[in-house]
Amino acid sequence: MFGVVFPNRSFPLDISTFTQIDTFHWVLDMNHFVGEAYDQISEMCIFMLNNFNLPPDKALAVYLQSPGSAFVFCGAVTLARPSAVLSLQWPEPGSAAQMQLTAGDSSSLSAKIGVSVEDITALRSLDVVAERRIEKLAMKVGENLFNFMQSFCGVDGSKLVVPMDILDRWFKKFQEKAKRDPDFIKSFAL
Repeated sequence: MFGVVFPNRSFPLDISTFTQIDTFHWVLDMNHFVGEAYDQISEMCIFMLNNFNLPPDKALAVYLQSPGSAFVFCGAVTLARPSAVLSLQWPEPGSAAQMQLTAGDSSSLSAKIGVSVEDITALRSLDVVAERRIEKLAMKVGENLFNFMQSFCGVDGSKLVVPMDILDRWFKKFQEKAKRDPDFIKSFAL
């Protein structure tokens, strides 16, 4: 059906490594795999196997759970995108009170990766981390533009006034910096 690989950490793991909860849900207990060092696992490749026929309107959704926290959506694969390398941004572990409430079931105190079959339309994105990176990049570029414009603006009553060609000047300067320094754009994505 599907398999996973943790780059530089594991050989391919097939579905038999996961505990099947029901027909459409599986869980990998990270305690058995890496113990308390789950948060050092930062990437996972999930892939569908050739003999798996997922309906075209469905996806294999991946969720992360730190000890004592709720499951958080991470990404998904579909027939059109049968494999993906997902960045794992583990949620903050739950509070001590939450952990005490679940102490009777020690398995709930371990980190888990959940996989489930879901409707594609119910998922907001196939790669949450890539979406966050793009959002962060856009915010940093916007901040760069704002700072540039702020250095040229004047005040006219309650309005800020900037030269008409300010966007052209900023964009030209932005492009020149990007040509001179290949790491300039990368610094925005960090």
